[in-house]
Amino acid sequence: MKKPGKRLNINLIFVLTNVVLFILFTILIYSNSKFLDYIALKPSNIFQGKYLWTFITSMFMHGGFFHLFVNMFSMLFVGNLVEKILGSKRYVWFYLISGLFAGALFVLSALIFPGDLGTYAVGASGALFGLIGMLMLVTPNLPVYMMFIPIPIKLKFAAPIMLILLWLISILGNVPIGNTAHLGGFLVGITYGFYLRKKYKNKTRLISKHFS
Repeated sequence: MKKPGKRLNINLIFVLTNVVLFILFTILIYSNSKFLDYIALKPSNIFQGKYLWTFITSMFMHGGFFHLFVNMFSMLFVGNLVEKILGSKRYVWFYLISGLFAGALFVLSALIFPGDLGTYAVGASGALFGLIGMLMLVTPNLPVYMMFIPIPIKLKFAAPIMLILLWLISILGNVPIGNTAHLGGFLVGITYGFYLRKKYKNKTRLISKHFS
């Protein structure tokens, strides 16, 4: 797991990269809407073998300032903790794999829900839910605050509640939320969390106890 010593704050670099690329991508899209296909993940494009790089670019684009703010604000806290636990190198790979798998599940889900074939997906939420899923297994009793709930809730309860709430908001409010992408990242996080608990039993036990 983590090695002692000086290191770059990779999470902060990810946050700043998201902000800079959001501004750049937004300018490009406003200058020419065709750039959206080059940046956002769209299942119909992927199934045609087009714009495969959007699995990556879509992770660093957001659907507006509020979307960006919520994700980056969450990443500043969640990401920093995950990076401290894993170390910088593992954090980079874990973050990217979570985001890629989230995008892949979003694309594959369009085979079940054909109406999503022409839907665009953007945002760091898939990767973020990967981080949350891992923490749910490694620091299950970590107290966290959720939107509209003024009291702290243990992460092992808060994480699934967040997924369900977002799903309900998207259905009842007809809000375009990438629920399958969130689920994809979350599954990666849970899988990695189980791996860490099995491989580093003593370390994860101490970490869990520290954040209880």
